[in-house]
Parts: sequence; structure tokens; C-alpha cells
Amino acid sequence: MNNHITRIQQNIEPLRQQIIQHKVYSVINDIEDLRVFMKYHVYAVWDFMSLLKSLQNGLTCTSVPWFPTGDGETRHLINEIVAGEESDVDMEGNFRSHFELYLDAMEQCGADTTEIGRFITVLREAGNLESAFNAAGTPEKAREFVRFTFETIDTRKEFLQAAIFTFGREDLIPGMFMSIIEDIHRHFPDSISVFKYYLERHIEVDGDHHSHLALQMTAKLCGNNELFWQEAEKATVVSLERRVALWDGVYEEVGLKIVK
Repeated sequence: MNNHITRIQQNIEPLRQQIIQHKVYSVINDIEDLRVFMKYHVYAVWDFMSLLKSLQNGLTCTSVPWFPTGDGETRHLINEIVAGEESDVDMEGNFRSHFELYLDAMEQCGADTTEIGRFITVLREAGNLESAFNAAGTPEKAREFVRFTFETIDTRKEFLQAAIFTFGREDLIPGMFMSIIEDIHRHFPDSISVFKYYLERHIEVDGDHHSHLALQMTAKLCGNNELFWQEAEKATVVSLERRVALWDGVYEEVGLKIVK
């Protein structure tokens, strides 16, 4: 294992544990709670795809005319990850991006997709995150999460993007959450089977194969540049702090529902 990767993993472990052991999981008791969770989480699923495509744009040639771009190994790594994330298979064997699969899961369980749909529509038309946030009424914690992702994208530093992609997104679904989903699924199998499948695919594909590819990609991009590794660790810490804050937002909203 690369010494720099080991150092980052050790230094971010307390934050990872904050996410894995977050109190939000203890308040998700039924489908209504899950709908609130998904309303926030869908933004992380969407901007994950944006981060992924930004990496592909920077590390490969995605324009015409085509020219050899970047390093062959990093091209291979990012293209393989993109193929899995942008064209995975759903429960019927149809090709779907993980974002589209997540929307399918939201619709099946009755979660409102109007907000994220409005966000996408306005962003496509206006090209401005803040306009899209305001039009959709995006929760503030979700806004903060997405803003940081796009601030990182805007640096045009592929090694930073790779770092938050690798350390800030993978392997963060705790066993406790999966147990909760299993329990809800037993009572409402026709309402969350797609979400259960999404999580299982995430663990199988993202948390296993893709995480190894992402580690290789980050190591390749940072190389022996100590400054790159330091910047990568700093960005990773912030990305994990934003994830904690996102879960805080879910916890607070579910808590308000319980009080009412």
C-alpha cells in the first residue's frame, strides 16, 4: 500500500467513523423517514456523477477531433469507473446510471422527485447552481455539500478531484443502515426493493472494485509530489465534514417530523 494513502486513511478514520456511526441512522424507522433521507442523499448521488465526468473530461479526450490525452493508465482507470457508474444494470437488466437508478428508487417508495427534477431542469437551462438551488428549494446542507464538490471541480486539479472521489465517497454505508433497510424491506418489499438493490450495487461495485481503481488513480495523479498529497488530504477532510453536515440536515428534518 502507498504510504501516502495509508497516512490519509489513518488521518481521516475519525471522520469516517463519525459518518458510519452518525445518529441519523437511528431515526430512520419507516418509509416516511427514508423519503427524507433520500431527498438529501440524491444530491450526493448526482454530484458524484458530475465529479466522475469532470475527472473523465480532464484525464481523457472527450471532444472532437480526438487527440491522445493524459496517461494511458489513468485513462483506463477512469473510463472503467465511468462505464460502471453511468451504465450499470437495474433489476430488470436495463442499463441505467446510478443516478437514474436512485430516481427509480425514490419514485417506487413515494419520495418526491419534483425538487431534484426542478434543480436539474433549471441547472440545464441556466447553468448556475445557485439559481437551480433557489428554484428547487434545495435544503441548505445539500447546497453546501454540492457547492464544495463544484469548488473542487473548478480548481481543475484532477488529483484533488480524485482524492475526494476516492476517500470522500466510497465505503461509507454502515452495516447498521443496511440492517434498517432490510427491516423496512421485509415490511414493504414492493416499496423499497429498488433502493435495496441500489445499495447492494453500491457496495458491490463502488465499495469494492471501483474503490481499488480509484485508489490507483489517486496514487498515479499525486505521484511523488508531497504538496499534492497534502492538498489531497485537506480536501478529503473537508469533503467528509460536508458529508457529516449533510447527515446532520437529514437528522434535524426527521427529528422535526417526529416532534410534530
